Amino acid sequence: QVNLVESGGGSVQAGGSLRLSCAASRYAQNNRYMAWFREGPDNEREGLATIDEDARTRYANSVKDRFTISKDSGANILYLQMDNLKPEDSAMYYCASHRRRPTDPFRRSEYTSWGRGTPVLVSS
Repeated sequence: QVNLVESGGGSVQAGGSLRLSCAASRYAQNNRYMAWFREGPDNEREGLATIDEDARTRYANSVKDRFTISKDSGANILYLQMDNLKPEDSAMYYCASHRRRPTDPFRRSEYTSWGRGTPVLVSS
């Protein structure tokens, strides 16, 4: 089991930026496939961005061109740069990881390790 700890959430005005971090405490081979999800008031956990062991990325349409996922493999840290934030981006943000390639990288059930989340609030 990988321990994941998110940080960097907070309050920001619409149009602003935040950078989320996710520190992974275990070996890199357990974090070959990583992703960011968010959960809003509807309690639906939405997949936002994924990155694989070769640093190939994918994005949900809702955040494409505004969010950027990246990782520092040496330090076992995953990042999510969020720009041009909108009020509808307000949610709890989670990082997730799995050692095997997911069939659907935006599906919650594909990931076995999760952090506890960091909150993001975007005001208009």
